[in-house]
Amino acid sequence: MDDQKPERVRRERYKGTHPKTYKEKYKELQPESYSDDVAKVIQQGRTPAGMHRSICVNEVLEFLSITPGEIGLDATLGYGGHSLEMLKCLIPNGHLYAIDVDAIELPRTKDRLAALGFGEDVLTIKKMNFSGIDQIAAEAGPLNFVLADLGVSSMQIDNPERGFSFKIEGPLDLRLNPKSGYPASTLLKTISQQKLEALFIENADEPYASYIANAIVSQTSKGIVITTTTQFQEIIEGALFFLTKDARKDAIKKSCQRCFQALRIAVNDEFGVLDKFLEKLPSALASGGRVAILSFHSGEDRRVKKSFQFLFREGIYSEIASAPIRPSAEECNSNPRAKSAKLRWAIKA
Repeated sequence: MDDQKPERVRRERYKGTHPKTYKEKYKELQPESYSDDVAKVIQQGRTPAGMHRSICVNEVLEFLSITPGEIGLDATLGYGGHSLEMLKCLIPNGHLYAIDVDAIELPRTKDRLAALGFGEDVLTIKKMNFSGIDQIAAEAGPLNFVLADLGVSSMQIDNPERGFSFKIEGPLDLRLNPKSGYPASTLLKTISQQKLEALFIENADEPYASYIANAIVSQTSKGIVITTTTQFQEIIEGALFFLTKDARKDAIKKSCQRCFQALRIAVNDEFGVLDKFLEKLPSALASGGRVAILSFHSGEDRRVKKSFQFLFREGIYSEIASAPIRPSAEECNSNPRAKSAKLRWAIKA
């Protein structure tokens, strides 16, 4: 009969007590619908799948001292956690510009913030690299404050299709914008052993760089294409065969973390982008404008530190952080991904 109701299709339930795959985690991937479940995950010191827990929020807000009516920039929007708190400080009459290169997460964050009442009257979101801060300043005028969180978002790490983690099988991609450039697997096809070793050292301070680079090039020279995160992890593991059993497990984990980081930095030209941002930053700030930058490894922190110190000596910045601000012990216990964070700040003269 035409008026028969269609058979109701039940949503697939978790297999067992805990979801095994990223796509099965529908409760965590829809945090607005399952707040109690998400809260339990956070209480366990973990980050729910598909979410990101912003780091040093209180420290950032304390330094930036945002007041209603100011104009600012979140140079790395991500999940929008920092932006949300800054928007609350700007009301009324203020405006926040927010940018990000991630074509997958950007529209999701825009919709999330809009649902919370922050539309285009107070928030302008653009898909672009933060090295283009001069373009934002040309549109918005001199900025009262800028925040740049240089860390990779948890949504990117947790999604196996992005290839950011060696813990989950996925394509060896590592692009922040998967619609632009080329994946890490393509880089490994043609890079020389010497250049790969230098890349691991410069981008991640990898102590076993020569062994790992040799193992990778030994494979690619035979025509073997390293296309997955698991392949890459297994090659690193094999390269460290000479370590003692007691030291090997921890060393492999840390080397995987560093080598994935090194490839990600190379594929996205993260150091080059950061250098351009730091060079353009002073001209984008108003007199008395404040900038806070969160970095997560030594290569980033060195660049931020040297730029701030040089521009302070030149009289362009009136004050800079004498030492980085670190997340509290409480935050690190609650969110282990905060442990490596360093917050540096500067104020334009």
